Amino acid sequence: MGCMGLSHGYGEIPNHDYSIEAIRRAYDAECTFFDTAEAYGPNLAPENRGHNERLVGEAVEPFRNKVVLATKLHLDTTEVAQAGLEATIRAHLAASLERLRTDHVELYYLHRVNTQIPLEDVARVMARLIDEGLIGGWGLSQVSVEMLDRAHQTCPVTAVQSIYSMVERGLEESVIPYCQARGIGVVAFSPIASGLLAGTLTAQSDFSHADDVRKFVPQLKPENLAANQPIVDLLRQVASAKVATPAQISLAWMLHKWPHVVPIPGSKHQERILENLGAAAVTLTDHEFSQLEDALEALPVAGHRGHVQVEGESMASWGAHEKRTRNAPSAS
Repeated sequence: MGCMGLSHGYGEIPNHDYSIEAIRRAYDAECTFFDTAEAYGPNLAPENRGHNERLVGEAVEPFRNKVVLATKLHLDTTEVAQAGLEATIRAHLAASLERLRTDHVELYYLHRVNTQIPLEDVARVMARLIDEGLIGGWGLSQVSVEMLDRAHQTCPVTAVQSIYSMVERGLEESVIPYCQARGIGVVAFSPIASGLLAGTLTAQSDFSHADDVRKFVPQLKPENLAANQPIVDLLRQVASAKVATPAQISLAWMLHKWPHVVPIPGSKHQERILENLGAAAVTLTDHEFSQLEDALEALPVAGHRGHVQVEGESMASWGAHEKRTRNAPSAS
């Protein structure tokens, strides 16, 4: 479960008790992997830093030893220059652990690569944190294979988290094969394409709230929603035959396709969270999967976000990369 939506990104956030209940209901539905970040808070405002980590920490406290927690940090160049890299990372981790009410996290990501801070130096610090038991492993987010390889050669990377879905398949070109060959997990965020693949969005969907990132997603612009409708129609056809929902089919497709890819769908609505988790019970046969892959390959995708992003780029900057692109060829 991606927990961001309970604190940021999809308009007005739910109240505290509802959010705690949402996480605990997910656990009751056999979700054991919860993803958060220090930055997730309303409007990503500095004063709201840690909001999501506090929610997650409180919610999972009764069953902390039965779940995997992943969180992320950002590295600010000025902060590192003043305090030093290792001291900065340790301070961020200590604050996250306090908010999460735990003495360790299973997975600690560099949220975005800061090109002014050598990845190799970050990797060496992460290696020490692993040795001390403060983190179980470390990861990178939205990186190229070149970035990933530099880091992995210094301290083996546990997981890469990047955007990946039926309509964002750039990872298939090199990142996913690289990770598969080296035993690195791939954690797919936005696996339902910010709601596009759920089939619930229309040209009238309101993304005007100041803290709704969907206004910046190229695929969700009205003209692109219309152009991508054939993909949604395809999912509805398959979902009807499988007695499932379009969102569940999009997740089942991913789970069938790769042995080392874990989607982390997120929502601020409990019913959507439980629906997404229900995808684990939807099984595609090899024939069904092959038919779906062939059909997807024939459909163009309108709008593209890309899977590489560095510190300092904003959500809005993705719009500059918008283009009409076909799905990348299958690497399976």
